[in-house]
Order: sequence, then C-alpha cells, then structure tokens
Amino acid sequence: MGNELTVAVLGPGGVGGLLAALLSRAGHRVICLSGEETARTLRTEGIRVRSTPFGDFTAPVEADTQLREPVDACLVAVKHTTLDAALARVPATALADGLLVPFLNGVDHPAALRARYRPDRVAPAVIRVESTRVAPGVIEHGSPFAEIDLTGTAAPRPRLDTLAEALTAAGPATRVQDDETATLWAKMSFLAPFALLTTHRSLPLGEIRTRHRDELTALVEETAAISRACGGPADPAQSLARYDAFPPRTKSSMQRDAEAGRPLELDAIGGALLRAAERHGVSAPVTARVVGALEREHTFA
Repeated sequence: MGNELTVAVLGPGGVGGLLAALLSRAGHRVICLSGEETARTLRTEGIRVRSTPFGDFTAPVEADTQLREPVDACLVAVKHTTLDAALARVPATALADGLLVPFLNGVDHPAALRARYRPDRVAPAVIRVESTRVAPGVIEHGSPFAEIDLTGTAAPRPRLDTLAEALTAAGPATRVQDDETATLWAKMSFLAPFALLTTHRSLPLGEIRTRHRDELTALVEETAAISRACGGPADPAQSLARYDAFPPRTKSSMQRDAEAGRPLELDAIGGALLRAAERHGVSAPVTARVVGALEREHTFA
C-alpha cells in the first residue's frame, strides 16, 4: 500500500461519515456505501462536518450502493440492528483481501464476520466519540475527542499499522492493540451498564448515578465479572469513576434510539452479555432483570 489508501465506508452516519470526511480531506480515496438516495446526495454534495477539534469543512467522496472493486479497508459503521442487510453491499468477492474493520458495539460480531469474509482480514475497532448524522451527508461531531483502538488477532500487523497511521494523520488518535478480546470487552464493560440502565430508567446519566447508584454498581460489577471470565479487563471502580466524570445530561445511544422509536441494539449488548455469562457460569441477576424488562418494553415486530 502506498501513502494513499482506498477506503470504503459502509454506513456514512455519525461515525462512518466523520471518518469518511476526515480520510478524504487527508487525501485518501473514499467510497461511501449506502442506499441510493444517500449515495446521490453524497456524490453531489460531499460530506459536511461541523467539529470543534477538526474544524468545519466539506469533503468530496465517491458513493455507491455496493462495493464493486477491491479496497485497502472497508470500515463498517452501521448499527448491529441493520448489519445483516448492510453487508449485502459488501460482497466478499469484491472485498478480496481488504481489511474489514467493524466499529460495532458488542463482542459477538467478529466471529459472525469471520464466517463470511476472510477471517485473517477482520480487524475490529472501538471508537470513543460523540458524532451524529443530522441529515444525509451532514455530521455534527460534538465531543472534544475521537480515539480509536484497532485490533485483529490474525490480521497482518503491517496492514493494521498502515491504517492506524492514516487515521491518526487524518484526525482520530488510533492505536493498534494486540489483544482483541480485551479491547472489545473494555468497551463492552463501559458501554453495557450505561446503555442498559439509562434506557431502562429513561433518565440521563447524572440521575442514574445518583438516584439509581446501587443498581448501576451491581450492573458494573456483574459486567466486570463476565468480562474477566471471557479474558477481558475487570475494574468496576474505574468504570464508576468514568461515569462520574461525564456531564450529568449524558444519554446513551441506545436511549436515544428508544426515544426515537428505533430498534435497540439490545441483543448485541444485553443479549451478548447474558450469553457470555451463561457460557462461563457467571451469575448476573441484575443484568438479566434489566435486559428482560427492556425486551418487554421494546419488542419490535
């Protein structure tokens, strides 16, 4: 690979749109994959970004409804609820030996993707950012940070390093992590209690950590125990300290989905957590109760 990469972005929403625009501005060739209407907008208007750390800018991108040629990497930035349908846009034959980089919540997706694409080219990533698509091709990046952990047990290290360097030069500080399991569980341990409880109680984080602190603590401790059993990190005190540092009005993306009547990533987060607990014989009664309540409240036909 030369200095300039060809990168496909499946799902040019809050995260995908931000990364697509930043990579394009840095001189890489970017092909966004989406529905026909969004693709038409992106082809004619590019992606407009409003961001405090990265500035306000418009970047040109190519756009299509399907990947039709090999790329260095395909970033997968759709929600778990639409993953299966979206992957139809990325035929394994077209991706060839390109990296497939899922920015998805949860821990079950790498195995599913490895069953469908070259297992040694699936390179899961975790991003810490708050970024929202306010209209097709219009992205508001609200957080003062954007950080990526890139991993992939069997992926060739030089390929990961090249992509990480390109992302870092384009904006988001990107580190390659050796331990895929630990990387995914570190995100899960932080995300799951926050997403499940803010959504279940329909309250922002500030009220969760004061009015429902016992429940939050129990969820954090159960999640840490499950993570430890799966080979991930377990530091309940650190998770609680991180929640305490967030602005009180903070909401989880699952909670925003619930408020908007969108399908929830409940299986990818709550379901995966309970499946892992069962596999390893870890007791998680509070998690089971909260996930069960959410399933009853938010069943989508």
